[in-house]
Amino acid sequence: MAIIRFVTAVKNSALDTIKTAIDAGSGAGTIKIYTGTQPTSPADAITTQTLLGTLTFSDPCGTSASGTLTMSAITQDSAADATGTATWARIADSTGATVCDVDVTATGGGGTLQFNTTSFVIGGPILISAFTITVP
Repeated sequence: MAIIRFVTAVKNSALDTIKTAIDAGSGAGTIKIYTGTQPTSPADAITTQTLLGTLTFSDPCGTSASGTLTMSAITQDSAADATGTATWARIADSTGATVCDVDVTATGGGGTLQFNTTSFVIGGPILISAFTITVP
């Protein structure tokens, strides 16, 4: 098994690149939560997946220190767009340019984004209380 360990300055530089991508454009980036199969590549278009809701980052989205990007407050979607089971999310800048796709699970499920439940109901709130990205 290969092992790689970066010094903190390199970790923070990598995280600053992600932060800069989310903060691109004139406004805040977004997290769009979807049902269905996550596309093979973040460059792939959304097809049969259903948008459950959209959350909005602060602008700037967060700060990186000690190898961790800690997001600032994320504005909830107060009324989900549809009912369904969340399986993945697309993170984009304010112009809609995709930064990355991530998996979604219920808390304890090991996903990149973990919600207390992955079952969302139209009109119900969707919120994230904390979001960090860490470079090992």
